[in-house]
Amino acid sequence: MSQSEESDRVATAGREIAAGADRIFELIADPAQQPSWDGNDNLASAEAGQRVRGVGDVFRMTLTKGTVRENHVVEFEEGRRIAWLPSEPGGQPPGHLWRWELEPLGENLTRVTHTYDWTNLRDEKRMQRARATTADKLMASVDRLAALAEKD
Repeated sequence: MSQSEESDRVATAGREIAAGADRIFELIADPAQQPSWDGNDNLASAEAGQRVRGVGDVFRMTLTKGTVRENHVVEFEEGRRIAWLPSEPGGQPPGHLWRWELEPLGENLTRVTHTYDWTNLRDEKRMQRARATTADKLMASVDRLAALAEKD
């Protein structure tokens, strides 16, 4: 894969959110909260009590089409960074990664970056959906997350 093809397989969006990093991170690290800010209209629900605490955690999410995904946490720094690889239950992740990075800029200001990286995706059945997951879809999630985090 050429460098250009590789960069075409990474979508990123970000902005400053007027809320503390800890508050924002709670909305991301608790899978039950994720459908409320999903700008990709892909997440339906997740059972409560799956709050991510570290690399190696697996949380289950029901998608809008009714299928279930297991999400394998591969990067984690409390309050700062979380990333996971989705897979079918019991299966190996096909190679696409979702990442959130938070950079505190002040007590109530955080730079939030959301990345979808499908550089390692090899499942042809998922390619069309991966191509459709563009920076504007990611920005919709960041904006919805900001609306929730900035509420008093």
